[in-house]
Amino acid sequence: MGKDKPTKGKNERSKLPKHLELQRDFVTCGDKLNYNTQTFTSANVFSAMGVDNSWDPAQFKENFRIIINKMDNEVMEFDMIGADPAIANALRRILIAEVPTMAIEHVFVINNTSIIQDEVLAHRLGLVPLLIPPHLFEAKVAEEAPSEKNTVVFKLDVTAKRNRDGSIENEKVLSSDLEWLPGGSELPEETTCRFAAGQAHLFTEPSTPAPRAVHDNILLAKLRPGQTIVLEAHATKGTGKEHAKWSPVATAWYRLQPEVHMLREVPADSELGQELVAACPGLFATDERGLIRSNCARGHEMVLEKLRRLLEQEPFSSAVAYRKKKDHFIFTIESSGVLPPQDLLTQALDILGEKARNLATKLT
Repeated sequence: MGKDKPTKGKNERSKLPKHLELQRDFVTCGDKLNYNTQTFTSANVFSAMGVDNSWDPAQFKENFRIIINKMDNEVMEFDMIGADPAIANALRRILIAEVPTMAIEHVFVINNTSIIQDEVLAHRLGLVPLLIPPHLFEAKVAEEAPSEKNTVVFKLDVTAKRNRDGSIENEKVLSSDLEWLPGGSELPEETTCRFAAGQAHLFTEPSTPAPRAVHDNILLAKLRPGQTIVLEAHATKGTGKEHAKWSPVATAWYRLQPEVHMLREVPADSELGQELVAACPGLFATDERGLIRSNCARGHEMVLEKLRRLLEQEPFSSAVAYRKKKDHFIFTIESSGVLPPQDLLTQALDILGEKARNLATKLT
């Protein structure tokens, strides 16, 4: 029987020559192109030098970290350190396309005398983010009848009229005009939506308010006096990979951690040192020896592009290096409001873990 493969030591990665370590760990930002953008995932890519590049679960567990930088009801920013770009991108794609939410799927128009066509109005309604906890409902399959377990019903009934003072009442149809019907559809014969029980009991806690639009001021249509819109809108559970209206995020994206390194000593009183400090304020400072040192690039993103332009010239390119860490991601989640961003991250990680477990099961 073969022997178990020994795990790599903590200092295994330091055996590579310095120039290969830089290629493996950093993207080098040039004046026009980025270099060393590929990741070295093959286990034997450095085998000629006696370095085992295979993935080590113990080392990953030791190095992986998530540091939350800021978080509110809509936006969350965190650092993901020690992960492969494939993991970061998988998390981003799951956030966009696989975390379930509730959105309006079927619209039954009873009367619409506005200038907006029924199809356009239905499309606008579908894109309105809804404040409905998706875990309270089941996903509705195509042949399944709508019920209290898989459908939330809204009613929209707005008529514009002119008041005696000349003003127009209900000129704007807003998302706040959507009225939740806890008892289900008022047109069961036409919609085939019949509730065996109401949904009011699901929303009795302060943490679960009655279903409504996330924002009350979303403009749906404009009416002139005498025009009216009467319809029923049925919301169901889905994911963004089926349609963008179910995507829970306005966007989810990441960027690599920027770093600026001095390649050689540059006196602060030299022409080169003075130009660096003047062109990139805050990014460079003078140390106790009177030499230029680079500060943390985070917080100085506005001047990093200026630095990239300076690297087009030889005096700067031989003195300063602008790099990005390949395994350090600055992740931003902007929720559409349907779920808090911390809940989106938790659910996305759960989905990613379930995918990994399914893969492991099929491989065994």
